Amino acid sequence: MAQYLVLIYDSEAAWAAADDQARKEVRTQHQAFQDTAGARNLGGNALQPAGTATSLRRDGSGGVSVTDGPFVETKEVLGGYYLLEAADLDEAVALAHQVPTLGGGVEVRPVQVIDW
Repeated sequence: MAQYLVLIYDSEAAWAAADDQARKEVRTQHQAFQDTAGARNLGGNALQPAGTATSLRRDGSGGVSVTDGPFVETKEVLGGYYLLEAADLDEAVALAHQVPTLGGGVEVRPVQVIDW
C-alpha cells in the first residue's frame, strides 16, 4: 500500500467568520471522514493559524534566514492534513473527496518513502 498526504487548504477568514454551529458541523464531518477511512487513516491534525508559522530559507551563502509567517502567503492556507494509506492514487482521491472544508479544497500527494 502506498501512502498519500492530503493537505487541507481553507480560508482563515472564513473560519474566523464561521459561527459555532458551522465549526461544529465541519468537525462532525471530519469525524465521519475518519470513521469512513478507518485503518487507511494513518493520522492527521489541524494546524495552528498561518501567522504562527516560522519559515526557514537557505540564503545561498551557507546561512539560513528565519522569518515569521508562512512560506507562501495566499488567501487559502494549509490548515491541516491526513496521512492516508491507499492502494493507488484513485483510492486516495476517492477518500479525499470526503474531507470537509469551509469552502477551500484539498491536495493529494503521494509520499515518497525514503529508507535512510
